[in-house]
Amino acid sequence: MVEESNIPPEKAIVEVSPETKALVEKEMSQESNEIKNETMALIEAIRTKAQSETQKAGEFTKEKYLEAIHTLRDDIEKLEFKPERIEESFRLLQEDAEKNWDSLAKQVSDLEARLNEAAQAAWEKLTASSSQQDSNDSKS
Repeated sequence: MVEESNIPPEKAIVEVSPETKALVEKEMSQESNEIKNETMALIEAIRTKAQSETQKAGEFTKEKYLEAIHTLRDDIEKLEFKPERIEESFRLLQEDAEKNWDSLAKQVSDLEARLNEAAQAAWEKLTASSSQQDSNDSKS
Protein backbone atom coordinates (compact mmCIF):
# COMPACT_ATOMS: atom_id res chain seq x y z
CA MET A 1 0.00 0.00 0.00
CA VAL A 2 1.39 3.39 -0.99
CA GLU A 3 0.77 6.16 1.47
CA GLU A 4 -0.23 9.53 0.04
CA SER A 5 1.63 12.58 1.30
CA ASN A 6 0.18 16.07 1.59
CA ILE A 7 3.51 17.55 0.48
CA PRO A 8 3.44 18.67 -3.18
CA PRO A 9 6.00 16.75 -5.29
CA GLU A 10 7.93 19.92 -6.12
CA LYS A 11 8.49 20.58 -2.41
CA ALA A 12 9.10 17.00 -1.32
CA ILE A 13 12.68 16.62 -0.17
CA VAL A 14 12.45 13.24 1.49
CA GLU A 15 9.93 10.45 1.77
CA VAL A 16 8.17 10.61 5.12
CA SER A 17 8.17 7.36 7.06
CA PRO A 18 4.93 6.09 8.60
CA GLU A 19 6.51 6.41 12.06
CA THR A 20 7.32 10.08 11.54
CA LYS A 21 3.89 10.80 10.13
CA ALA A 22 2.19 9.08 13.08
CA LEU A 23 4.37 10.96 15.59
CA VAL A 24 3.68 14.35 14.02
CA GLU A 25 -0.03 13.65 13.63
CA LYS A 26 -0.24 12.62 17.29
CA GLU A 27 1.85 15.43 18.76
CA MET A 28 0.77 18.23 16.46
CA SER A 29 -2.86 17.34 15.73
CA GLN A 30 -3.99 20.95 16.12
CA GLU A 31 -1.43 22.36 13.68
CA SER A 32 -2.03 23.17 10.03
CA ASN A 33 -1.05 20.69 7.34
CA GLU A 34 1.72 23.02 6.22
CA ILE A 35 3.33 23.01 9.67
CA LYS A 36 2.92 19.25 9.97
CA ASN A 37 4.44 18.68 6.54
CA GLU A 38 7.41 20.92 7.23
CA THR A 39 7.98 19.22 10.59
CA MET A 40 7.87 15.79 8.96
CA ALA A 41 10.32 16.94 6.30
CA LEU A 42 12.67 18.27 9.00
CA ILE A 43 12.60 15.02 10.97
CA GLU A 44 13.17 12.93 7.84
CA ALA A 45 16.03 15.20 6.72
CA ILE A 46 17.74 14.69 10.09
CA ARG A 47 17.22 10.92 9.85
CA THR A 48 18.55 10.83 6.26
CA LYS A 49 21.62 12.88 7.22
CA ALA A 50 22.40 10.51 10.10
CA GLN A 51 22.12 7.48 7.82
CA SER A 52 24.29 9.13 5.18
CA GLU A 53 27.01 10.00 7.69
CA THR A 54 26.98 6.46 9.05
CA GLN A 55 27.35 5.01 5.56
CA LYS A 56 30.19 7.41 4.72
CA ALA A 57 32.03 6.42 7.89
CA GLY A 58 31.75 2.74 6.97
CA GLU A 59 32.98 3.38 3.43
CA PHE A 60 35.93 5.38 4.75
CA THR A 61 36.98 2.53 7.03
CA LYS A 62 36.70 0.01 4.21
CA GLU A 63 38.84 2.20 1.93
CA LYS A 64 41.51 2.60 4.60
CA TYR A 65 41.54 -1.14 5.27
CA LEU A 66 41.95 -1.95 1.56
CA GLU A 67 44.66 0.70 1.25
CA ALA A 68 46.55 -0.87 4.15
CA ILE A 69 46.25 -4.35 2.62
CA HIS A 70 47.56 -3.13 -0.73
CA THR A 71 50.47 -1.34 0.94
CA LEU A 72 51.28 -4.43 2.96
CA ARG A 73 51.15 -6.63 -0.13
CA ASP A 74 53.49 -4.26 -2.00
CA ASP A 75 55.89 -4.23 0.95
CA ILE A 76 55.85 -8.03 1.14
CA GLU A 77 56.65 -8.32 -2.54
CA LYS A 78 59.67 -6.02 -2.06
CA LEU A 79 61.04 -8.01 0.90
CA GLU A 80 62.45 -11.46 1.21
CA PHE A 81 59.80 -14.02 2.01
CA LYS A 82 59.79 -14.63 5.75
CA PRO A 83 56.61 -16.30 6.95
CA GLU A 84 57.10 -15.18 10.57
CA ARG A 85 57.25 -11.52 9.58
CA ILE A 86 54.20 -11.87 7.36
CA GLU A 87 52.20 -13.52 10.11
CA GLU A 88 53.25 -10.83 12.56
CA SER A 89 52.35 -8.10 10.08
CA PHE A 90 48.91 -9.58 9.50
CA ARG A 91 48.37 -9.92 13.24
CA LEU A 92 49.33 -6.27 13.76
CA LEU A 93 47.16 -5.21 10.85
CA GLN A 94 44.20 -7.11 12.28
CA GLU A 95 44.69 -5.51 15.71
CA ASP A 96 44.91 -2.08 14.11
CA ALA A 97 41.78 -2.71 12.04
CA GLU A 98 39.87 -3.85 15.15
CA LYS A 99 40.95 -0.75 17.08
CA ASN A 100 39.93 1.46 14.16
CA TRP A 101 36.60 -0.33 13.85
CA ASP A 102 35.89 0.07 17.57
CA SER A 103 36.78 3.75 17.34
CA LEU A 104 34.56 4.19 14.29
CA ALA A 105 31.67 2.39 15.96
CA LYS A 106 31.98 4.70 18.98
CA GLN A 107 32.13 7.78 16.75
CA VAL A 108 29.06 6.66 14.81
CA SER A 109 27.25 5.97 18.07
CA ASP A 110 28.23 9.41 19.37
CA LEU A 111 27.06 11.00 16.11
CA GLU A 112 23.76 9.17 16.34
CA ALA A 113 23.30 10.35 19.92
CA ARG A 114 24.09 13.96 18.95
CA LEU A 115 21.69 13.83 16.00
CA ASN A 116 18.98 12.34 18.21
CA GLU A 117 19.56 15.10 20.74
CA ALA A 118 19.36 17.71 17.97
CA ALA A 119 16.14 16.18 16.66
CA GLN A 120 14.70 16.08 20.19
CA ALA A 121 15.71 19.70 20.80
CA ALA A 122 14.16 20.74 17.49
CA TRP A 123 11.02 18.80 18.35
CA GLU A 124 10.80 20.38 21.80
CA LYS A 125 11.34 23.83 20.32
CA LEU A 126 8.62 23.25 17.75
CA THR A 127 6.12 21.83 20.23
CA ALA A 128 7.00 24.41 22.89
CA SER A 129 6.38 27.30 20.52
CA SER A 130 3.13 25.64 19.45
CA SER A 131 2.06 25.23 23.10
CA GLN A 132 2.96 28.84 23.87
CA GLN A 133 1.02 30.02 20.83
CA ASP A 134 -2.00 27.98 21.94
CA SER A 135 -1.70 29.44 25.45
CA ASN A 136 -1.45 33.00 24.08
CA ASP A 137 -4.43 32.41 21.77
CA SER A 138 -6.60 31.19 24.63
CA LYS A 139 -5.75 34.27 26.74
CA SER A 140 -6.85 36.65 23.98
